[in-house]
Amino acid sequence: MGGMPLNDMPWWRWRSNVRSALHMLSDPVFHHECWLTGREGYGDVTDAVYRLVEDTWLDNWSAEKYVGTIFRDSGEAALVDVAALRVLRIMHQVGADAPVSAYLEHHGWPEAVRAARDAHVMLATNDGEDPDTPPHSLDVLRIMTRSA
Repeated sequence: MGGMPLNDMPWWRWRSNVRSALHMLSDPVFHHECWLTGREGYGDVTDAVYRLVEDTWLDNWSAEKYVGTIFRDSGEAALVDVAALRVLRIMHQVGADAPVSAYLEHHGWPEAVRAARDAHVMLATNDGEDPDTPPHSLDVLRIMTRSA
């Protein structure tokens, strides 16, 4: 997210958190190399889901509410809504304290990953960034959201 134009969205810190969560949720290689191995600094699935919904309340209402503040347009909002609903459904079924493997083995996980990928690609592209770079650690995210 180093190239993200932070100044052009009023609630860019929230956008940064949503983007980070979608990025992690959308990357199967990351799931295996970081989450399954318990690599320090990247949280887990539950952490990513909370980062996706904690400031936005996307577990209670549509991302459309944030067009112009977090999301650039209705297209971004619609993709984020689909991704949030899919991962929340799985989290409610397996439990917030479930191990990473429970999420990855869930029958709906591939669809959730695809939805997160669609949203991640659109947001990253709209921010002028390469969606295929590996996700940043949570420490880097904290540093980025403190600056600018």
